[in-house]
Amino acid sequence: MNIVVCIKQVPAKDSTLRPGEDGTWIRETDISYEINEPDAYALEAALRLKEQHGGSVVVLSAGPARAQTVIREALAKGADRAIHLDDQAFVGLDAYNTARLLWLGLKGEQFDLLLTGLQSDDLGLAQTGVALAELLGLPHATIIMDVQPAGGRVTVKRELEAGWFQMVEMPMPAVLTIQSGLAKLRYATLMGIKKAKTKEIRHITKADLNWNDAEWTNRCVIRRVYVPQKTKQTQFLTGTPKEVAARLVEKLKFEARVL
Repeated sequence: MNIVVCIKQVPAKDSTLRPGEDGTWIRETDISYEINEPDAYALEAALRLKEQHGGSVVVLSAGPARAQTVIREALAKGADRAIHLDDQAFVGLDAYNTARLLWLGLKGEQFDLLLTGLQSDDLGLAQTGVALAELLGLPHATIIMDVQPAGGRVTVKRELEAGWFQMVEMPMPAVLTIQSGLAKLRYATLMGIKKAKTKEIRHITKADLNWNDAEWTNRCVIRRVYVPQKTKQTQFLTGTPKEVAARLVEKLKFEARVL
């Protein structure tokens, strides 16, 4: 079974986030980076399927040179090789253009399953995996908690609302977006870290894609990133106890909307 896993490098959870100078994103010079958590669970699911059914795991990632940190981490955990869409021009793409870029990076790849995280920790749109499935023309399912392939088909367990789950069967190849918590994440072993240094990472730049900036205009644009402003306001209600109680109930109902 051949599996492709899409991973993304995102700001670390313990980083202090500050708006950038233009106010459209955060200051990237002040933060550290890590693998996107849902993508880490997608990688874990792929590695477990490889252990059970054989085959290979290929990691696909887009981003600048620093993204090689999470790519090497994935290789150290057991992925066989990687494809890095490696160019500063690939930074800041919206979900649709990111899906287009990953689609181009998959040209020539043969796979049975393509796994992505449910969403990214930085944007949280949960759109890229679904858009990629549409571009590939493949069946897809989201919020996956369990994957069971057999006989050219795959049965998945989807998490729904209020503690409900749904079992779905579909043909392979297929695209699945993995929910966090699917399984316990593994650590990279010392031997795995050593082996990762010799594993193949295929680099693709915008020159390789005949990149034209005019064809990659984002359809979704972040206009402003800011820290929420916290304010306090005190109101004194006067009158008889009955009058104060009536006015308090009115404010709780129509202004605070808690009743």
